[in-house]
Amino acid sequence: MALDDREQRILEEIERQFYEEDPKLAETVRSATLASLSGKHLKWAVAGLVVGAVLMLGFFTSNTPVALIGFGLMVVSVVGLVAVARRRSGVVVGSERGLVAGLRRRWGGR
Repeated sequence: MALDDREQRILEEIERQFYEEDPKLAETVRSATLASLSGKHLKWAVAGLVVGAVLMLGFFTSNTPVALIGFGLMVVSVVGLVAVARRRSGVVVGSERGLVAGLRRRWGGR
């Protein structure tokens, strides 16, 4: 749905004020891309996975609750990795392009 002239002028005024009030933030927002954001999330997920593995393996016999926290961190990190991978590949939850949908199409006619 296209904006009418009045709405377009209001949007341009808001944008102009945004650039005048905080040019550094405006430049950051302008240069932020999906790849840069998912790259940051990917780094955090991998770091969480490594820290979780170290905690789990380091405290497995001596301090079980800390090992369980490490395992939980690993699970959360893997979920984050899967989310980043799906975002980068364009697969959306509930999408008909996923693996399960393909299997349903293949086996549905039999």
